[in-house]
Amino acid sequence: MIKYGNSSDTAVIILHEIYGINRHIEQVCKWFADYGFDSVAPDLLTGREAFAYSQEKQAYDYFKDCIGFDNAFSQAEEFLAQVRPQYRHVFVLGYSIGATVAWRCSGTGLCDAIIGLYGSRIRDYLFVQPKCPVLLLFPAREPSFSVDNLIFHVSKVAQVRVIALEGEHGFADPFSAKYNKLSTAQACSEIEHFITKCRHKDR
Repeated sequence: MIKYGNSSDTAVIILHEIYGINRHIEQVCKWFADYGFDSVAPDLLTGREAFAYSQEKQAYDYFKDCIGFDNAFSQAEEFLAQVRPQYRHVFVLGYSIGATVAWRCSGTGLCDAIIGLYGSRIRDYLFVQPKCPVLLLFPAREPSFSVDNLIFHVSKVAQVRVIALEGEHGFADPFSAKYNKLSTAQACSEIEHFITKCRHKDR
């Protein structure tokens, strides 16, 4: 787990990809800490060291066989239940499998908003009814499914804002071969605006 504390009334919980807590997740935690928030990245791989990007298949197989979405969601839900009483605002930001877990967390009532980047498996959990505002950022291209079809379905859900950005899965990770600098800048701007709006709506 990575944690930055600023004695803030706002916590941002970052949920990692299949690779685990790597340099990208560390960078994201630092980004939110620099804004003055408390930021935390729980380890959904339960202690296993992070995978390298070259180990994508091993990372995927490990998550599928040893963790799974139900277990990852249970971990995140338990973590949120512990954190919730300590903060005025709790936001969850997830990448890839972390975005799908974040989407499921939106239905728990334990967070004030969620943000998901390229959560392709959200398509398996369209029954989730968010109890908080949701921002979903997808790449324009995904090789394994129709992004347009998923966007069509989730954009009809109440409290959900969906944006498609140029690039592929992993576009917001500067350490990935799929990194897209312009789309990352656009994503960061959307995330900043979304969090600011959610923080001030009850003031």
